[in-house]
Amino acid sequence: MNGADSAGNPRGRRSRSVIRAVRTFLGGRLQPAAVVIEDGRIADVVGPLDPVLDARAVQVPDDAVLLPGLVDSHVHVNEPGRTEWEGFRSATLAAAAGGITTLVDMPLNSIPPTTTVANLAVKRRAAAPSAYIDVGFWGGAVPENLGRLAPLHEAGVFGFKCFLAPSGVDEFGHLDRRQLDAAMEEVAALGSRLIVHAEDPALLTGDGELGRKYAAFLASRPPASEESAIDAVIAAARRTGGRAHILHLSNAGALPAIRAAKAAGLALTVETCPHYLTIAAEDIPDGAGEFKCCPPIREAANADLLWEAVVDGTIDAIVSDHSPSTLDLKRSGDGDFGLMWGGIAGLQVGLSAVWTEARRRGIPLEQILPLFTTGPARVAGLADAGEIAVGAPAHLTVFGDDDPLPVRADDLLHRNPVSAYDGKLLTGRVRRTWLRGVSMFDADEGGPGDAPRLRGRVRGELLVAPVPRSAHRS
Repeated sequence: MNGADSAGNPRGRRSRSVIRAVRTFLGGRLQPAAVVIEDGRIADVVGPLDPVLDARAVQVPDDAVLLPGLVDSHVHVNEPGRTEWEGFRSATLAAAAGGITTLVDMPLNSIPPTTTVANLAVKRRAAAPSAYIDVGFWGGAVPENLGRLAPLHEAGVFGFKCFLAPSGVDEFGHLDRRQLDAAMEEVAALGSRLIVHAEDPALLTGDGELGRKYAAFLASRPPASEESAIDAVIAAARRTGGRAHILHLSNAGALPAIRAAKAAGLALTVETCPHYLTIAAEDIPDGAGEFKCCPPIREAANADLLWEAVVDGTIDAIVSDHSPSTLDLKRSGDGDFGLMWGGIAGLQVGLSAVWTEARRRGIPLEQILPLFTTGPARVAGLADAGEIAVGAPAHLTVFGDDDPLPVRADDLLHRNPVSAYDGKLLTGRVRRTWLRGVSMFDADEGGPGDAPRLRGRVRGELLVAPVPRSAHRS
């Protein structure tokens, strides 16, 4: 029989391997185990010394941890239309280098946005020849498509993103409070989820020039804006019974309302991002566009409260909100925070950044790992991602939790060499990543792994792309 199976092996020839580690993240804790892989899926999980016949063996060094492939449910790939900002090839290579094996692409800033079935097809066609990991898509809820979300839902989007304040791009409009309620009703009827950029435009100030001082930008997007918008989302979820998700929480002042909503049984989840947990407003230099994002990075005391919410389980996921742009856009307006593009490029280093700070705070690795794996998988409704379990795809990564990681923006695989982590020395480095048992990234080899072809999936469609000879930015 000609062709290849779902793992890329010649049909009729079974592929069997075993990865052994003294520390494997299983069942919420680190323990010795051996993961048996057959034809791209996890066939068994056994003791670290148990014999496995006819299997190619890989031994994870004792100073590293075997993890499930990470999941990032909040990534702006920007292709097509603004591919010079990022693209499926560069984004998914950077993701694999950061241990991520599944990402869900946001419905903007690409042109067209993912707000119709036809536009979703355009995005899938763009991803198909270029994605090196599994890719899914969020749909967009905008004023123009309210009442007509069902076709996108049936076409396979994971849910619908909306903004309650201007998005920053003309082709993706924001919803007012009446439209928010309508979107929640529609999404609830579909059994889907609404994911919300929660800022109240009535409480935002300073449209246009703000100057080079970060404090002026921070004051223009006050905590009250997030609190007001989150209150509106909670009220809409309570009225409709729909599932709602708060994107990129930056303001810890909204946590009491979120905790109360969860305690009341509302179907509410919330994420935050590495930059809100690891960078403080007090440390951001004048005119440093790499730190601008919306909602903004706030003060160190605020980060302390976000960390409390990470530890107590209020926060469900830590995701990148990778939203890069070109150098020119990041440096526009001579460093004026009101004029430069907002967005953090952190796809490749998120786990390392958060682990560095968690370790400093005395928080064990196994406590943060669910927020990078099963947490974002559940936010997106991914049933078989983010865990090492029999029957799941063999998406795995090796993390050297004591390894130093000096970050240089020029060395990252993101398309544009801009990073809020440039020049930082982090602790923890992804050494290797497998997708369906195939090596996608090997740091010791300087980039992509040793497989003859790389594979990712877009909602079940097998992607096949040649391995680049180097991992340089494309």
